[in-house]
Amino acid sequence: MNYIVKDENSIYYECGFSADNALFLKLGSESFFITDSRYTVEAQELVKGATVLINGDLYAEARTLIKKSKIKKISYDPKEWNLFAFEMLKKDLKINFKEVPNFSHKKRVLKSSEELLLLKKAVKLGAKAFDDLSVLIKKHGFKQDENMLTFMGKAMLSQKGKYELSFDPIMAVNENAAKPHALPTSKKLKNNDLLLVDAGLKYKRYCSDRTRTVSASNDFEFAYNQKFKKKKIQKAYDLVLKAHDNAINKARSGMKAKKIDAFTRDIIEKGGMAEYYVHSTGHGVGLDIHEMPYISAKSEMQVEDGMVYTIEPGIYIPGEFGIRIEDMVAMENGRAVVL
Repeated sequence: MNYIVKDENSIYYECGFSADNALFLKLGSESFFITDSRYTVEAQELVKGATVLINGDLYAEARTLIKKSKIKKISYDPKEWNLFAFEMLKKDLKINFKEVPNFSHKKRVLKSSEELLLLKKAVKLGAKAFDDLSVLIKKHGFKQDENMLTFMGKAMLSQKGKYELSFDPIMAVNENAAKPHALPTSKKLKNNDLLLVDAGLKYKRYCSDRTRTVSASNDFEFAYNQKFKKKKIQKAYDLVLKAHDNAINKARSGMKAKKIDAFTRDIIEKGGMAEYYVHSTGHGVGLDIHEMPYISAKSEMQVEDGMVYTIEPGIYIPGEFGIRIEDMVAMENGRAVVL
């Protein structure tokens, strides 16, 4: 198969190295990694299974190779390319460019045993960071605003720069937690406030993703069992936890993703809070924080052993509070195993 890849993580998956200015080109049995002279040393040391070519004009180099190969068709993912880059690539080429949306994500949907080990390590490191963060918040987090709490979260997750973050952490207090992707504000954390934390880190480029919602007392932990003073919050929390557990316990390989989504949605609907569940149940995780499979009400994809995804039901009542509980699971021996 002939194809060209531009996204950094997609390139890394192909040859074990990537850069912010590079292309990976597969022409029959030959593979090429094209980059500029800034990355010569690293590319020659780290690229596996591909010929390294150095050229400041990546697209000219790619066009030359494609012309020499005399191929008639090449596949690409249109989501990886902006209009300018794609026009530069196809300039003077009289071949069929075949659009294959999510080309690399489809290749990466089933994780190898090596990838599963890296993902498990990322998740364990992320969980340890949550434990460290709870200690830090109990000592220094009360009376601090969400901006400072976010700074604390970044410090704990990165271990002073040792690890990259999967995404900017979400640290949301009370009504700000009703925004699924809340941005930090000047709102300060007080004793017994609701605190939602959504965060993850990367281990050897593979992402972790976890969310906990807690009653931030002086002895809180990022655990499943939480006690809130307000009955409405407690009811919503218990529903979300029940939905989370139901999906993990009932998910089976061979099911369509939309059925797993229904395992969370049905619980929250029966609890009378369906209108406040505003997103899908989960998403795949790997080199990218959002990959296939997508666990949504519309997804016809069949979930299989080797897939890794999140289970993250939530309830969000604008102006009041938001709750989300999220774990990453891997399909192993036909069932969902929490990583």
